[in-house]
Amino acid sequence: MSAELVEIGDTPQSKTSNVRANMSGRDNKKASQKPAPGMPSLISADVVINGSINADSEIQFDGTLEGDIRAKGLVIGEHAVIKGEVVSERVKVSGTVEGAIRARHVELAASANVKGDIMHKALSIETGARFDGNCRHSDDPLSESARAKPVPRAKPKVVASSPSTSASDEPVEEAPAPEPQAAPEEGKEKGGKAFLSRLGGKGDLR
Repeated sequence: MSAELVEIGDTPQSKTSNVRANMSGRDNKKASQKPAPGMPSLISADVVINGSINADSEIQFDGTLEGDIRAKGLVIGEHAVIKGEVVSERVKVSGTVEGAIRARHVELAASANVKGDIMHKALSIETGARFDGNCRHSDDPLSESARAKPVPRAKPKVVASSPSTSASDEPVEEAPAPEPQAAPEEGKEKGGKAFLSRLGGKGDLR
């Protein structure tokens, strides 16, 4: 009886151990599986970041960032605000960017508002997009040597005048007084006759 009980008890134990081994193997396979490639990282609209972001994958950014962002691919949402430099292979801007953009392909949607320079290999702008800055083509916009530099503004030229030629030291010439004009002969003769008439017609007018 004891031998039969041992044989009956061994059979379910071996089956249970095999089932547990199979289940643990399935769990290990699931744990070793990586997320499907091509899924972008999502940063929601309620996130505020002060600092820089570096990512080797694509990012869907809908929050607020005060700093630079670098990613393989970047989609800036309509309500997103980025105050810093944007560097990526491909960038689509639907929100606000206050800073330089360096990317191989840059796309500005109709709701985009960009205040800064853009260095690109390909650029597309939809009707309605607002862009305040300079754009420049580059075969390799991601390299540090191709970093966009601000265009210097022309300074007004100031002409310095010497003290001897300044307006305050120049002598002021007075206008010459007008010369008295001689009375016409006809007027003189009439005036003489009037004077003689007062004297009773005596005298000789010369």
